[in-house]
Formats: sequence, structure tokens, C-alpha cells
Amino acid sequence: MNRQSSSRSISHSQSRPSYLRRRTTSASWAEQAQSSEATTAHTDAVINEEIAEIKRYEDFTTIDWVQDAARESLRRKAKRKEAATFLERGEGGKGWRRKVWESYDAGQAWIVVTLVGAAIGVNAAFLNIVTEWLSDVKLGYCSTAFYLNENFCCWGAENGCPEWKRWSNFWLANYIVYISFAALFAFTSAILVKSFAPYAAGSGISEIKCIIAGFVMKGFLGAWTLVIKSIGLPLAIASGLSVGKEGPSVHYAVCTGNVISRFFDKYRRNAAKTREILSACAAAGVGVAFGSPIGGVLFSLEEMSNYFPLKTMWRSYFCALIATAVLAAMNPFRTGQLVMFQVKYDRSWHFFEILFYLVIGVFGGLYGAFVIKWNLRVQAFRKRYLSTYPVYEAVFLAVITAIICYPNMFLRIDMTESMEILFLECEGGHDYDELCERKNRWHMIFSLALATIVRTLLVIISYGCKVPAGIFVPSMAIGASFGRMVGIIVQHLHESFPKSTFFAACGPDGPCITPGTYAFLGAAAALSGIMHITVSVVVIMFELTGALTYILPTMIVVGVTKAIGERFGKGGIADRSIWFNGYPFLDNKEEHTFGVPVSQVMISRVISLPATGLELRALERIIKENDVQGYPIVETPQSKILLGYIGRTELRYAIERAKRDQMATGHAQCVFSSTSESQTLRATTPGSSIPSVTFDSMSVPTVDFSRFIDPTPLTVHPRLSLETVMELFKKMGPRVILIEYRGRLTGLVTVKDCLKYQFKVEAQENPHQDNGINERQEKVWSVIRRITMWADERLDRVREMMGLGRRQEIRLVSPTSVRGEGGGVEWELQDRGGGGS
Repeated sequence: MNRQSSSRSISHSQSRPSYLRRRTTSASWAEQAQSSEATTAHTDAVINEEIAEIKRYEDFTTIDWVQDAARESLRRKAKRKEAATFLERGEGGKGWRRKVWESYDAGQAWIVVTLVGAAIGVNAAFLNIVTEWLSDVKLGYCSTAFYLNENFCCWGAENGCPEWKRWSNFWLANYIVYISFAALFAFTSAILVKSFAPYAAGSGISEIKCIIAGFVMKGFLGAWTLVIKSIGLPLAIASGLSVGKEGPSVHYAVCTGNVISRFFDKYRRNAAKTREILSACAAAGVGVAFGSPIGGVLFSLEEMSNYFPLKTMWRSYFCALIATAVLAAMNPFRTGQLVMFQVKYDRSWHFFEILFYLVIGVFGGLYGAFVIKWNLRVQAFRKRYLSTYPVYEAVFLAVITAIICYPNMFLRIDMTESMEILFLECEGGHDYDELCERKNRWHMIFSLALATIVRTLLVIISYGCKVPAGIFVPSMAIGASFGRMVGIIVQHLHESFPKSTFFAACGPDGPCITPGTYAFLGAAAALSGIMHITVSVVVIMFELTGALTYILPTMIVVGVTKAIGERFGKGGIADRSIWFNGYPFLDNKEEHTFGVPVSQVMISRVISLPATGLELRALERIIKENDVQGYPIVETPQSKILLGYIGRTELRYAIERAKRDQMATGHAQCVFSSTSESQTLRATTPGSSIPSVTFDSMSVPTVDFSRFIDPTPLTVHPRLSLETVMELFKKMGPRVILIEYRGRLTGLVTVKDCLKYQFKVEAQENPHQDNGINERQEKVWSVIRRITMWADERLDRVREMMGLGRRQEIRLVSPTSVRGEGGGVEWELQDRGGGGS
């Protein structure tokens, strides 16, 4: 990296020359120079604020973090000068108004995280209450108060109460009511998402990771998304779909932070500051979902944020603390617990159980690899064939899930409630459908195995449908059912062979094996396997149970899960979804060894602008003829000597400003370089925006654009390794890196260019059988069409018999264009070759 890149982090106000500074020994001229410098700095600050106001980064582009840092430095400098001018009293003293203003400016971050944390806690309590009520309404109602769920209706009773009544005394009628409510809830959730906030669908973790990294997706964190996510999430969970609320809780928490921070000017105009708030909100979202504030902070650090300084960690901790404190104060379950499946273990474990813990760890790794692989294939099928039928798909999945799950006692109830049951010890007096009865042991083993298999298949086909949906709780429920099954088997082995040397560590009196702990470890294994996270899972599970003695078994299980999962591919389902959707995201956890210089990846044909000699109308024509996001400034088209870089938005703003303020015409000469300005005389008053005019070309007006360019863009040598360039993108976050050789511009490289090369290399190393996959998907689609047509004909016959007439036919049309397993990119990124991404 040359001298230009080393000075890139200097703020624009420091690196830009002061045009009005003149050498003189006169005191009056010195005062004028100081005044001119202050005026110029103020004008630059006004320009930057206006650009930031109209820019806000175009949709599906990437943020230049270095440029934002420089703009924030200039803003603070201008604010300090403004405060010194208007708020001081007396000679050199600080007035009370200035002190108050400085305290408010410094404490804005804490005000924002406090408000955001409180709002997240209130929203989480509301969602918990509504979700529990809607889930129980499918099974029955409270005769004394319809708005109460079964737990509140039968408060204090162990096995139901007379006040809680089923919808009917007939099993088949209850079955039909259960299916009808599931279809109604799924339809309502899907129609709300489709009509008002399409971004509210899914989990949102993949997109939030990209947004925190700098990818702009307008509307994804908006107010409408927050409202529809908060309404649709309880409906989606209550419909019985194999989806959870923990992943979407991160989305609505980050939406809350984005909406509230927009009321503060400090965050509305600076993406770098907003990123700190979003990271803190992600921690609070996990904190209220699991009742684990420390686990939420670690989750934000491990999974969500690629840039996490110490001040962000402290703010994340504070935001998660406020959110969980508000949730605890509202006490939605009236048990003093933050989540339904919070339990306590007072019995220790034995070293011989490590063998079975390893089995659970292996299951977690295999489960994660299996679900990720097949869910991505289902996602490709959904994007290819079902993207125009989101409501039909959601209702169909809800009906199928209700039909399959109702007969099984572990699949019928809400997943969080099932985890609470599976986590409990048998000696606590709680027994759900005789789960702890010895005579029902093999029946329970069969039911738990069936629940594990069925729930896994349902998660594969349900996760990704167009309703608010997470995968944390479904995975934990699957792991809990498998773990409980293993625990019952181990308990059976111990009771069958109590004198065996293998069980010598067990005491002669009292129970030795606690099946509930195996369910707890299975949930940790499945969560780690699907997300590929380790430390945060251990802390979350510890905060859930409060069992300090089970930290070591949890670490063993999660470690084995991580090792097994890494054998089948890098990254969890969130990272693989980023790859699937084609988002421009460089994962800082990945390491690459390409062994090629950046010259093999860079764009050589770059649209550049000469420093002088370009007319304004020609400049406007260049902007209209391409859609690149920025233009390098060169001395001449022949020499290619690099002088700077100007973004597309800054250039359009400069042109409009010149036309408005200077009445610039189409034949006006554009000047970009400050070097050319040294050869001209400034014929303006201090701070004026009227362009400089030379005496040799008095008849030709000149428009000065030099204050809008970046004179120190990040540049590298063509022979620099691609791995180092990718590290620059990860650590510094520029939108574009220019390639120069001996001062001459030779090309540029963007994040998208690096990712294209990475995908190309990975495709060569791991070729996919796309043709075979597409053929199988086409066969599945043809089967679905035939079934739909058959059902449609039968319904029409029934309607004709009832005298209702034929209804409009549902036509399932094959897509006109198809893509491979990866699904391709939903949209074309607006960052193109000449301008960077």
C-alpha cells in the first residue's frame, strides 16, 4: 500500500487544502485568513450534511465506512466551532448551555440504547403473552375468561382444570378445529407480510449481518417491517409451523433500534454510529428471547457483527440489560422466569455419561449439516416455482403440519412448552402424559424418535416460507426430543444393569441418570449445529438453567458438534443463506489462500474523469450513459496519473449546486484537481462558492469541483495479494479500492469482484450437479401441478352439485427463467464496475 492509502483515514477537512490561506506579515491579513479558513470549514460541513441528507446510500449498495468516519470527524469539528461561537459566555469560559449541549451530545448513545432496550422488553412481553394465548386457542378456551390461556386459566392446577374446556367432546371435531385455526393463523400472517411488509418474512439474521457489515437494504429495518413482524410472528408460531420466534426477535429488536435512532440527528446521518446501535439491538433481541443478556452480547459478537469494539460491547450489554429487566418487570409468564423453558438442575453428572454426551454432540453436527443442505435445496425450489404463491404455500404447510402433528403428544403442543416438559426432572412432581412412567418407557422412546424425525423434515420445508420464521427454537426442540430419548435409554440401561462396572459411579440409593439434562444438552447441540456458534450457546444454556455444574458437559457437546459440522461445510445456516442470496458479504471468520495478485480480479476498463478540460454537458452525458457509483480522477486520459476519486452522488450534487448557485452552462469547464487551482486566481470573496476564473480564459466559465473529491483514495499495488485486499475490505470497509502502478491508474476492485472470484474458485473445487437437481425439482413441480389440478376439479364438482357454480381455476405456471441450486441473486446490485461497491 502506498502513501495515499496510509493517509486514507485522515478526515477530509484535514487533508483538503485551504484555498484562501495567503502568506503575509500583516495582522489584518492573518485575521482574514483565519476567518476564511473557518468559513471554508463551515461550508464544507454544510456540503457534507446536505450530501448525507440526500444520499443515505442507494438501495443494494455498500457503505464506505472510511468515508463515513471522515464525514463524522468533520461534523464533530463543525459542531465544536458552532458551539464555541453561539453558546460561550465571557472570555474563554464555558456557558451552562454549552455544557448541557456537550453532555447531551455525548450521552445520546446511552439515551438511545435505554429507549431501545425498554421498547424491546415491552414488545417481547407482548409477543410472549399473545403467542401463548393463540397457541392454546387451537386446543380449547377458558370458560371464565376467554382471553386467558390454559396456564393462567388453570393457575395452580397440575393436570388441567374444569374451567379450561376443549372445543368439543369428540376427538375428530377437535382435530378439525385445530387444523382450521392453524390454517387461519398462517393465512393471516402470510397475507399481512405479502400486503404490507415483504421484508418481515423469514428470520432476518442473514440480512442483518449484511446490513451491519455495510450492505444497504432500504425498508428492511423500517417501521412497517417492525409492526408486521410483531403482529405476524405470534400468528406464525401459533399456526403450528415448525418455526420459532428467537431468530425473528433479533429482527424486530434491530428494527426497533433503527426506528428509534432515526429521531436523533447523530444517528440519522451517520451509518457508522447506527451500526453500533444495531449491534447492541441484536444482543438485546437474543437476550429477551432466551432470557440471557450475557449470551445475547456474545451472540452479537460471535455471529452478527464483523466490527465489535469495546464501546459497542458495553452498549450491547447495557441494552440487553435494560431489555431483560423490563421483560422481568412485566413478568409475562407470572412465574418470575424470563422464558417458559427455564429450569434448574441440582443433581451432578458422572464421567461415564461423557460417552453419551459425545453421541449427542455427533447428532448435533449431523443434524445441522443435513438441515442446511436440504433446506437450501427447498429454498431454491421455493424461489424457482413458489415465489408467486406465498400465501397458498404458508396455508398448505400449516395444514399439513397440523394434520401430522396433532396425533403426537410432543408435536401437538407449542415447541417452547414441549421443551419445558422435556427439560424437567422426573422427581419434581411434573409428569406430562406419563413421560416418567417406567411402564411407558419404550412408547416414549418411540414417540420421541418419531417427533425428532418428523420435526426435522418439517423444519426443512417450513423454514424460509413467507411468514416471520426462525429456526432456533425448532432446532432446540428437535435436539431436546433426541436428547430426552437418549436419556431415557441410558436410564433404562442403568436400571437393567445396576451392578455393572460401567455404572459404578452411581450411588446405591436414589436416581442416577437425569434424562432432562440430556434434553438440555441435545437442545444446545442442535442449536450449535444449525448456527455453527459455540461460546454464546454455552452461555445461553447456562443462563437458562443456572446449573454451573453442567458447563463442562455443555462445552464437550458443543465442541463435538462444531467439529462434526465443520467436516460438512463452513458456516451455519445464516452464512449459507447469505451465499444463497448472493449478498456482498465477506465473512471475517473465513480464511482463503488464493495465491493470486489483485490484478487478476480487478476491473481494468475503468470510467475515469480528467482533472481539467471536460465540459459540464459532457460530464452529464457520462453520468447518464452509465450507472457506476464513482469515478477516479486522473490528470489526463493519456497519462492516467491518479489524483483522487469522486462518488456518483457527490458528483450529481456538485453539478446541481453549480447550476443553481453559479448558473453554470453546458460549455462550462469542469476542474477537479486542486493542482490546477494553484495556477488560477481566486476572484471570489472568502467562503463564496462562485468558481475561479483565469485571466487567460475569462470568457469561458470554470466550475470548481475540487472540494467534492476524495484526494486520498485507498490505493494498492497490482501485485498485492488478493487475500490482503480482502482483509482491507473486512477491516477498513471501503466501497472501492483503486489499483495504481507508479502513480498511474490501472484498475479498481470492489467487494463484489472479490466474491465473484471466490465463488468461481469454490465452484471449481466443489462442482455441483445443477442439471440433476433441476431435473428432480421439475419432476416434483409436475407432481404438485397434477395434484393441484386434480383437487381443483374435485372442488369444482362439489360446488356445481351445491349450485354455487364453478370458481376461478388456480393455475400454477412454470417459471420462464430458472437458476441452479444457489438460486442466484434476487436483484442486481447497483454497484457496477467503474464505481465500486
